[in-house]
Amino acid sequence: MKLGAFSISLAVKDLQVSKEFYEKLGFDSLGGDPSHGYLIMKNGDMIIGLFQGMFEKNILTFNPGWDQSAQPLDEFTDVRELQTTLREKGIEFSDEADESTTGPASFVIVDPDGNPILVDQHR
Repeated sequence: MKLGAFSISLAVKDLQVSKEFYEKLGFDSLGGDPSHGYLIMKNGDMIIGLFQGMFEKNILTFNPGWDQSAQPLDEFTDVRELQTTLREKGIEFSDEADESTTGPASFVIVDPDGNPILVDQHR
């Protein structure tokens, strides 16, 4: 099962302070919009998202359809297919993609330790 590009989405208290901290660790801004409370940062193949005021916990994030440089992949497993496969394996969802749609969609599951996992397809 291919889940797409992996990143960790961090719930931060102060976006600018967090940005400066991760820059010291060698991360550069890849995208995002500070005026909307978020930045995406990259160091090699490692990606972190910094999100101020958007959610309470850190989130593991997978993006079907993207590689680790946020470039579109020619072939990928659609988020709705991933959702169906996981449901068949007994995974419960806290938020689901509408399976009657195509294109961008997402779902959220929670691991046994309470860590949210977002599978977020942008294409």
